Amino acid sequence: MAESRISDEDQFSCSICLDLLKDPVTIPCGHSYCMSCITDCWNLNDQMGVYSCPQCRQTFTPRPSLNKNVVLAEMVENLKKKKVQTARSALSYAGPGDVGCDVCTGTKRKAVKSCLVCLESYCQSHLECHEESPSRKRHKVTDATGRIQEMICSKHDRLLEVFCRTDKRCICLMCMLDEHKNHDTVSVEAERTEKQKWVGEMVILLQKRIPEWQTKIQELRESVQTHKRSAQATVEDSERVFTELILSIVRSRCEVTQMIRDQAKAESFQSLSVPPASKDSTVHSGLSYDDVRSSVSELRNKFENFCKEEIKKLSDEDSHQFTLDSESVHKTFRLSEGNRVATCTATIQQYRDHPNRFDAWPQVLCRESVCGRCYWEVEWSGSRGVGISVSHKSISRKGGGNECKFGCNDQSWRLFLSPSGYIISHNNIKSGLPVISSSSRIGVYVDHSAGILSFYSISDTMTLIHRVHTTFTQPLYPGFVLNKDSSVKLCHLEV
Repeated sequence: MAESRISDEDQFSCSICLDLLKDPVTIPCGHSYCMSCITDCWNLNDQMGVYSCPQCRQTFTPRPSLNKNVVLAEMVENLKKKKVQTARSALSYAGPGDVGCDVCTGTKRKAVKSCLVCLESYCQSHLECHEESPSRKRHKVTDATGRIQEMICSKHDRLLEVFCRTDKRCICLMCMLDEHKNHDTVSVEAERTEKQKWVGEMVILLQKRIPEWQTKIQELRESVQTHKRSAQATVEDSERVFTELILSIVRSRCEVTQMIRDQAKAESFQSLSVPPASKDSTVHSGLSYDDVRSSVSELRNKFENFCKEEIKKLSDEDSHQFTLDSESVHKTFRLSEGNRVATCTATIQQYRDHPNRFDAWPQVLCRESVCGRCYWEVEWSGSRGVGISVSHKSISRKGGGNECKFGCNDQSWRLFLSPSGYIISHNNIKSGLPVISSSSRIGVYVDHSAGILSFYSISDTMTLIHRVHTTFTQPLYPGFVLNKDSSVKLCHLEV
């Protein structure tokens, strides 16, 4: 590298002043000089009338005219800028996040390369010293990295330059001859080339499928809009029917009220017109107030029973029975009652390891997915609160990051309940909600195609806690988050 830079400077140097060319000119023989240098040189030969090239001694008569070589001037200017940048880079000091030179004493300069044999990082000047050493010329260097130790075998202190396909990890040559003997091994470069080829093929394949996915997404959006319009039309029709029903009831009430008043007035007139001789006679009315009261009460009861039966039919159509998935449950959860009850304990349960198991967050998913419109109810307990959620099956399970935690990613929605308040969260965006009631029974309703998720407090009445309007792109699975000594129970709904 140093030899290359010196060669460039020699190529663009004036052989008279031995400095970089200034206002370069090229004489007929092809050699180039500074305008001022060749002019001064030829001025000494004016009396003789013969002018020669200081390098090749070729003579010219008469004196050649000199014009600035614009292209050469630009190349020299670029070389000067490059030289300044190289000097600045060589003198730049390592800051926060930079890799420092291991050879510099005192304040360390920023390293530009790391040697995988010497296990050291070098700034520009010390890298040149490293490359000038005959014994180090063949050393393998890479861009400066602070993770150089991770590229070295901890057992043999050698470079990890072999990839074991059997164990799917990088190893050194000594490892290949020892514990990885007879394994399928290739060089790291060969494995990287193959992986890059595979990635390239996958990118091409995915790019080909993008139009198909875009079409499906557009169809899904249109379907969602259709369902929303249908739902809005159904709501409007229902409101119209109930409004007409209310008006009909009001009219009936007015008619009955007027009929009672007319009857009372008729009886009043009848009693006034009774002759004195018949004063003690009993007046028999064709209308009994008790009968009217009884008829109105019976009508009310029939109407209430009818409404309850019809609403129950709708609810029964959408109700669904779920069970907790023992392959996803956290090891602090104890399952009981046919996997319909989960309790968070301080004791580690003896569940076998499974790729679907949550290993950090105390969570569990149900085995069954939400299809179409679904409704289920849950009873919870615990002073520290619980979380009720719905999640995509593809949510991450391993580790304590947000990508695994219900409500903290784009894969899940969660309602956290505690005696002090409720919190709804999705994609790590949280909103506080007031406590609706002290009921420990919660109803959850999902209309997958319409993109509706609703939570209700269930007691003598059904009170909406929160409703989410979104677009669901994957099947949903009920899930729960438990704190210590808290529990949830999936209620059995009579159909």
